[in-house]
Amino acid sequence: MSHNTFGHLFRVTTWGESHGPALGCVVDGCPPGIRFTPAEIQHFLDRRKPGQSRFVTQRREADAVKILSGVLPDEAGGEYLTTTGTPVSMMIENTDQRSKDYSEIARQYRPGHADYTYDVKYGLRDYRGGGRSSARETAARVAAGGLARKVVPGMRVRAALVQIGDKPIDRANWNWDSADQNPFFAPDPAIVPVWEDYLDDIRKRGSSVGAIVEVVAEGVPAGLGAPIYGKLDQDIASGLMSINAVKGVEIGEGFAAAALTGEENADAMHPGENGTPSFSSNHAGGILGGISTGMPIVARFAVKPTSSILTERPSVDRDGNAVSVRTKGRHDPCVGIRAVPIGEAMLACILADHYLRDRGQNGERVVDR
Repeated sequence: MSHNTFGHLFRVTTWGESHGPALGCVVDGCPPGIRFTPAEIQHFLDRRKPGQSRFVTQRREADAVKILSGVLPDEAGGEYLTTTGTPVSMMIENTDQRSKDYSEIARQYRPGHADYTYDVKYGLRDYRGGGRSSARETAARVAAGGLARKVVPGMRVRAALVQIGDKPIDRANWNWDSADQNPFFAPDPAIVPVWEDYLDDIRKRGSSVGAIVEVVAEGVPAGLGAPIYGKLDQDIASGLMSINAVKGVEIGEGFAAAALTGEENADAMHPGENGTPSFSSNHAGGILGGISTGMPIVARFAVKPTSSILTERPSVDRDGNAVSVRTKGRHDPCVGIRAVPIGEAMLACILADHYLRDRGQNGERVVDR
């Protein structure tokens, strides 16, 4: 299977399957001299790992990261490592896979899954949790994203869940601190009990529901991206769409911009400090003409309901016979919850890649703007 790599200069290749012995990533193109600790990478993996609340899959994985290459112990000592400029390889072992949960659907196509499409393309499929199509693969992306955050000086990437099913947050209550204090990454404290009751009902019925995640990157310098085929928002959309179960991506106002007038949508500019403009709004989501403006990068993505549900659904088996499929195992009633740190990681990797691409073309010009 090809196409396991994304990025141009900051290149991430992921490897491994959901029910294999391990999975991981190789980050090629990371600049030398980046200082980090394994604990910093682990922090982001801990935010994504399963089994942390009753609202996510109960598969128990420590998701403990091992740094295998591309680093040297820091001269200052302690836990710090320093990148050498060679490929950084990171591994995460699988310790709680239960392949027997999938034995009944070894020859059956689960509705909403990639079972049929994988089979028709490759002539075989890994039915044990989906193999490479499993969201388990995204743990490797989160590890890579932890390193990517170190590449762009002063950049901060955060994400939050802004809607579950038909229940959105109240944006007037937005509080980033709240997003780190509840199992939903919700920036609105008032929505938490509503989502708890809602998902408890969904979970007890053996069903699932979708969600919307919003990702924000602050401290991104103006000038990243390129016109035509190297647009920053183009690559952001591609990266976020590559996340499992994502069915829609928007930047800034996104689809809501269709209902605005030109006067409402255009972000007015005023004289700012050091000759740079000050924007009075950010409908563009920090990107104009495919190039960053220096305003926060804002993107949202929609995640479909988990396809693995306990309700029987009509389907066919590999021989074309009609069957009823009921997916057993441990699954998220809302995969959007754990997609929050995944969205952060993908945006961080894309911005790190564009930062290095711009520096390669323009030297240190962006840093000095």
